[in-house]
Amino acid sequence: MGKYTRGQSHVHPAWRWVSDRGLRVPTGEATLACYGTLVSQDFPEVEDIIPADDSLLLVLRRGECVSAELAAMLTSPPADAPVSSGRLLEIAVEYGGRAGPDLPVVADLAGIDPAAYIKRHSDADYKVAFLGFQPGFPYLRGLPDVLRTPRRASPRVRVAAGSVAVGGVYTGIYPAAGPGGWHIIGRTAAVLFDPQRDAPALMKPGDRVRFVPQ
Repeated sequence: MGKYTRGQSHVHPAWRWVSDRGLRVPTGEATLACYGTLVSQDFPEVEDIIPADDSLLLVLRRGECVSAELAAMLTSPPADAPVSSGRLLEIAVEYGGRAGPDLPVVADLAGIDPAAYIKRHSDADYKVAFLGFQPGFPYLRGLPDVLRTPRRASPRVRVAAGSVAVGGVYTGIYPAAGPGGWHIIGRTAAVLFDPQRDAPALMKPGDRVRFVPQ
């Protein structure tokens, strides 16, 4: 079985090394499909697969190299790779007021009133594209075009845990209190990250999310 090592002169067009054990694989809109396929294949040299914004990070096991089979898969991922439907999670949200101080601002930017904004935001179906920023912070794709809003010009020093926010093409939920630059439109009591749980992060890539106004 052929292997590709870190030091070989062979330059692969579909991926590049980012460390001695890390491969960055550009995936575009097919990130979740490629993620699902790689996970299902269970390549023995791969220790972890981490979805990101339009790419995947593959972490190899220590001392392992890229097999010819994995290299072939990364070169020409299946065009019909299925996208895992994941679990459906319903997240109760208190919109507006002290829980969502930026709701009037983003509604005005969208050219609609706050009630219409809440309806459009909660009617949409979201999918967890990847986790990042804070442990368990979900980047959710599916935000309607009219609700897409640039990040705040001036980030807040402190955003409350559970804050539901919009930034660019994404909706997200802050698992813990801390600084943040997205527009805060509501808050949930759901615990997004708990290191004491068997699965610390509430959500994982591929999960589906619906927001339920309270």
